[in-house]
Amino acid sequence: MTEPTQESMQTYSREQIEQVVGLDATALGTIRDAFIALGQGKVVQPPILSMAIEEANGEVDVKTAHIQGLKHFAIKISPGFFNNPARGLPSLNGLMVVFSAETGLAKALLDDGGYLTAIRTALAGAVAAEALSRPDSKRVALIGAGEQASLQLEALRLVRDIESVDVWARDKERGERFARDTEQRLGITVRSHDSLHAVCQNADIIITATPSHTPLLEYSMLPEGVHVTAMGSDSPEKRELEADVLTDCDYFVCDSRAQSEINGELKGLDEDQAKACEVYELGKLLADGRRLREGDQNSGEQAETATDTLITVADLTGTGVQDTAIASLALARLAQR
Repeated sequence: MTEPTQESMQTYSREQIEQVVGLDATALGTIRDAFIALGQGKVVQPPILSMAIEEANGEVDVKTAHIQGLKHFAIKISPGFFNNPARGLPSLNGLMVVFSAETGLAKALLDDGGYLTAIRTALAGAVAAEALSRPDSKRVALIGAGEQASLQLEALRLVRDIESVDVWARDKERGERFARDTEQRLGITVRSHDSLHAVCQNADIIITATPSHTPLLEYSMLPEGVHVTAMGSDSPEKRELEADVLTDCDYFVCDSRAQSEINGELKGLDEDQAKACEVYELGKLLADGRRLREGDQNSGEQAETATDTLITVADLTGTGVQDTAIASLALARLAQR
């Protein structure tokens, strides 16, 4: 009788992964389904292991999750060092290790340099906007002009017909360069602004994608009917939204309440503000088929009573279930090559 042999772990480069995973409808559906599984209680997702390296303006997060019925799970190590651009280096990198959910054996090392994290983060923003923004949304305000802001816009175009973009960045020249490059690449109108009020005033959707440690967006900046997706606050020291954005909006939604209270925007609320803020989780809304802009079916409110003046806010801190989902998609596509 021969002893069973363990298959060697495959290693895939960023270049190989980029060839098979991008911002497409299938990848969007993969992330949407992951949130639904989370909302259905079909996911084991431990808390994030997080470590700050303050002297280098850096942090390292480790995330994982198991989705019932999926053949694999992933463990992701994701450093973010925000002084790197001044050195000509990327702020974000990392890798994922994929394991068999049946045997626990390591199946693949996805040496993606943070690419899959960037993609799944952008797709999560699109899932949130699809569920929470007005279907006729056409005008986007981007707060931030980095890689994730660009990816958020591209992913958003999978679910909304975007016609114009207004962008704000702390670095004025960077914002102007982003506007020129994006307009040329996507063929839509893109304008750079000096003022946060100006960038937001005509928006249907506002996306914040910064590593800010102080709030940037306040409720008075929000036009009626807008949807806000806040992407940047994913560690205890970061914040993008003033407390009144959460307490005064019509619906506040997060990917994980537990994570938002530690790493996301909920941590910025005091005790009284927290009591006044009703919190929904994106996965649960999707799993229950609830459309907040079409009235609350659970309370008997009719869809026609909903108006375009509702303000919705999504706080996305990034979850392990997204990592397992996108890593599983990548491995399946790589295996087909």
